[in-house]
Amino acid sequence: MDLAINPFSSGTRLRDMIRAIRACKTAAEERAVVRRECAAIRAAISEGDHDYRHRNMAKLMFIHMLGYPTHFGQMECLKLIAAAGFPEKRIGYLGLMLLLDERQEVLMLVTNSLKQDLNHSNQFIVGLALCALGNICSAEMARDLSPEVERLLQSREPNTKKKAALCSIRIVRKVPDLAENFMGSAVSLLKEKHHGVLISAVQLCTELCKASKEALEYLRKNCLDGLVRILRDVSNSSYAPEYDIAGITDPFLHIRVLKLMRVLGQGDADCSEFVNDILAQVATKTESNKNAGNAILYECVETIMGIEATSGLRVLAINILGRFLSNRDNNIRYVALNMLMKAMAVDTQAVQRHRATILECVKDADVSIRKRALELVYLLVNDANAKPLTKELVDYLEVSDQDFKDDLTAKICSIVEKFSQDKLWYLDQMFKVLSLAGNYVKDDVWHALIVLISNASELQGYSVRSLYKALIACGEQESLVRVSVWCIGEYGEMLVNNVGMLDIEEPITVTESDAVDAVEVSLKRYSADVTTRAMCLVALLKLSSRFPPTSERIKEIVAQNKGNTVLEIQQRSIEFSSIIQRHQSIKSSLLERMPVIDEASYLVKRAASTQATISSDKLAAATTPGGSLKLPNGVAKQPAAPLADLLDLSSDDTPVTTSAPAAAPNDFLQDLLGIGLTDTSPAGGAPSASTDILMDLLSIGSPVQNGPPTLSNFGAPGQGTKLAPATSQVVDLLDGLSSSSPLSDENTAYPSITAFQSATLKITFNFKKQPGKLQETTIHASFTNLTSNTFTDFIFQAAVPKFIQLRLDPASSNILPANGNDSVTQSLSVTNNQHGQKPLAMRMRISYKVNGEDRLEQGQINNFPAGL
Repeated sequence: MDLAINPFSSGTRLRDMIRAIRACKTAAEERAVVRRECAAIRAAISEGDHDYRHRNMAKLMFIHMLGYPTHFGQMECLKLIAAAGFPEKRIGYLGLMLLLDERQEVLMLVTNSLKQDLNHSNQFIVGLALCALGNICSAEMARDLSPEVERLLQSREPNTKKKAALCSIRIVRKVPDLAENFMGSAVSLLKEKHHGVLISAVQLCTELCKASKEALEYLRKNCLDGLVRILRDVSNSSYAPEYDIAGITDPFLHIRVLKLMRVLGQGDADCSEFVNDILAQVATKTESNKNAGNAILYECVETIMGIEATSGLRVLAINILGRFLSNRDNNIRYVALNMLMKAMAVDTQAVQRHRATILECVKDADVSIRKRALELVYLLVNDANAKPLTKELVDYLEVSDQDFKDDLTAKICSIVEKFSQDKLWYLDQMFKVLSLAGNYVKDDVWHALIVLISNASELQGYSVRSLYKALIACGEQESLVRVSVWCIGEYGEMLVNNVGMLDIEEPITVTESDAVDAVEVSLKRYSADVTTRAMCLVALLKLSSRFPPTSERIKEIVAQNKGNTVLEIQQRSIEFSSIIQRHQSIKSSLLERMPVIDEASYLVKRAASTQATISSDKLAAATTPGGSLKLPNGVAKQPAAPLADLLDLSSDDTPVTTSAPAAAPNDFLQDLLGIGLTDTSPAGGAPSASTDILMDLLSIGSPVQNGPPTLSNFGAPGQGTKLAPATSQVVDLLDGLSSSSPLSDENTAYPSITAFQSATLKITFNFKKQPGKLQETTIHASFTNLTSNTFTDFIFQAAVPKFIQLRLDPASSNILPANGNDSVTQSLSVTNNQHGQKPLAMRMRISYKVNGEDRLEQGQINNFPAGL
């Protein structure tokens, strides 16, 4: 009668409870059903209901698998295990393995029941006890019950032997000191015929080898004969339906035995020699047209590579991997490439024979195979095959996927730099890479190329002509444009006059106007890239000296950038226009070719820089608990020295010329604004850096020097950007900005402005003021990514004049999603202490990474709304 009234009584069948839970439409309904069922089970436990104890335990296990707490049923498990019948013990042991683990103190109470069941006359009850012990055995239980398990290893029942061997593995893992107790039994089990017992015995031997060196030596002496016999028997056995998989007899036993042979033969020449013959037999007789056969062959190859095998056997193994590379299955090809990379350390020549097949894998449709094959090809390159392999990779670069070009370009550049013995071949390959994938070439690579060109005087004419032709044909490759305009600026007369022609070249006709056209097109095409535009301006300035008839045209092109919003471009345009117009007498000496950079010292510096970067990354990871320390946007390290003088952009007084203090190790302003300021004053004279730093920062005035000045190229490797000192009279540029009057209405709504926009990034400012606080403004900045690539490690930084106080809150994220899908926001609090007299002004710097490559953008904001 109670069952009819209460569907969740202890007598409810398991299937009825499962059906009720599955019928729930919400999580709340499911929790209610489980809660009622648990209450009924608790009531039954407290009443001592023996009739439905096993049913309640089955329901508790299902509830446990749903994730609900079931600790109140643990003691019921022990009561079921102590029962006499097999059905109760089965449910009890199953509950024990599910509801408890080795850390539970209550587990100690079951040790006596386990000991009794291990000595039980019923083999099935013994099997239950062995299963439970093998799953939840603790170190204490292992010591108490290991004698019973050792005895069961000698049982007549194969099923009991198998389970005892598996239980022994758990005991050895928990208490390695007990390994010596199982060595003899493990070797004797290798003589069994039952495959289940054999697999368990092989696994036990493998675990013993890991647990103890004494066990490893013992098994090397006593079990190799048994392993060879097992492997020979299963390899030569006739069809056995109970063990057959795809025509292969028990591939699982094959693989377990091969793994154990690898453990025993590693570092032992005698054992390796003993198993050489059987390994060769398995490698030659196993069919490779089925997946089971391929699994055995792969394990056989790994064993051959892991032991002290003969050279002939290793060649056989590598040839098997070569056959794997022709397989249609991507997984087989991938594991073959992985194994061939390991084989490179063992037998490089044998792997070289499969070079053509490996090279074809670089062109595979699967991206994982392409990347792994490319890494293997890189390992295969040597002085003898560098040229043909590079040619193949460069040819594939033209048709490769965009996602793969980055890795492929990096590997080709590394190969060319590492194995080039001929400068002409090096230049040809680098020019091809720049033409095909210049957008993926790292900065240090094209820097090194420029250094080599500047040192190879006999190839400078060939280089500038080759780069000019490539620039006309492939002007959309960024690194190609940078190297080309640098060379045209330096060696433009060689281009026009065909100086230094090589036998392999054909003369080309290039006029002075054509050279200027090429640089002008690049300047306009890369309007968003500061580095490229700056290099184009420098190249035009140098061409104005090399080609005097084009000077007026170049002056017009340069003057077009005087109003550029990017301060770097604006400053260069103003200074270069002044050089062209006013300083004809010194222009030729000012614009001479760049001094040759010592190639050896540059390469040493480059290697040291790379190593320092790696070391600093490792140090940061080691000293920070969670890895590298990342500060939120706007939170910068405090400077070592006061910044009042450096940031006093509004000072109306002429700075006093004083002796320059020792250079600060971490100059905050120079780091923030990315400007390399160098002292150009003569030795012994008073340095002008402190006097003219404001002028240099604001790009004001005409450069004036007493001696012949030197202007180094923007972006040239190994050289800082040297700015000529400006006039000593400081001009307050901010006073020239649009003046504003104090707000008469505290509730005036300020329009949002586009503070910065390039081809890649847009920054919008929204403004808000608190009533009664006219000097204080809260700016809400919104950053939008206009490209198809996600920006990572995004950081926004800003600098303001002395009369303005600025506080940056952390940004909402340091990852800026692609295509404007989402924006990163950041709040800035600004206090204008000269509100109503001077408007807000700000310089900003934005850094981020695209596909791991650092990017930097900077600009100046002068269009703040009136009244701020």
